[in-house]
Amino acid sequence: MSANPLDSVNPLDATRTEEEHDPHYEPVIRLTDKDQVEVKTHEEDEDVKFKMRAKLFRFDTGSNEWKERGTGDVRLLGHKTTGKIRLVMRRDKTFKVCANHAITPEMNLQPNIGSDRSWVWKALADMAEGVPTAETLAIRFANADNANQFKQAFEDAQNTNKDIASSTRPETVETSSTDPAGPSASTAKEVTDKENARKEEAEADKEAVTEPVTSGDDSK
Repeated sequence: MSANPLDSVNPLDATRTEEEHDPHYEPVIRLTDKDQVEVKTHEEDEDVKFKMRAKLFRFDTGSNEWKERGTGDVRLLGHKTTGKIRLVMRRDKTFKVCANHAITPEMNLQPNIGSDRSWVWKALADMAEGVPTAETLAIRFANADNANQFKQAFEDAQNTNKDIASSTRPETVETSSTDPAGPSASTAKEVTDKENARKEEAEADKEAVTEPVTSGDDSK
């Protein structure tokens, strides 16, 4: 029987988690200011709405256990133009992305059993690895107060994104460097439903055209 990631097993218990291999090496040659090159993070068009240090875990369905993804600042970033808010977290020192996804209304922060300073939730399209991946994530903060602040900011972001989605009603789904978290699950479903409706209408029109016309006077 496969393990339920939200059961009584504490995902943040160090004895029951496995840290993912992420070695850090000091540079052999340190660059001067003249040698350094500006690196684009795709966060240039966003404002930081929330920022707090935490440790992130992911549930590995293959081994049925929780693995540490990294420690660093979890941030909620709001796009300056669209207003959409996404969650981004980078590891200390390496700055490697360990979480990157849009905050959708469907997400549900659940308290981790046995801890008042951690939360568990599911992301249908996390972009940390560069491609949309369904993940079950858990995050742990230094204390309960920090955890509650994160929950409040997370739920505020959900409401903001929900209001934006209901007011814009986009006809197409587009992803770009300015929207790296990709489309929300609700937006993608809406567009798919509309496309299916168009196809059904087209099929109905086709049948109406090809249907044989019978001769005769219907008035009799």
